[in-house]
Amino acid sequence: MDQEAIQSFRLKLDQHYRWPSLYMFKFIVPKERAEEVIQLFPLHTGTQKKSSQGKYISITIQMMMPSSEAVIEVYRKAATIDGLIAL
Repeated sequence: MDQEAIQSFRLKLDQHYRWPSLYMFKFIVPKERAEEVIQLFPLHTGTQKKSSQGKYISITIQMMMPSSEAVIEVYRKAATIDGLIAL
């Protein structure tokens, strides 16, 4: 994400949420990369759902976040995982 997109996302988060707030992260990832996503949230459990052909896994995690910057930081870390799609 470029800085302009990050700033726009931060503004939208701050308009929609009152921090701290419960935030839902949702990712689709190749099944062999699922553990990398789960490691981003060591103290939280989420739900996982396999795709119809089993090649991908949808991972949803709700987590209390202190700020929009904390949310963006999770997305920055997630962006390093090959094949990940953030929803």
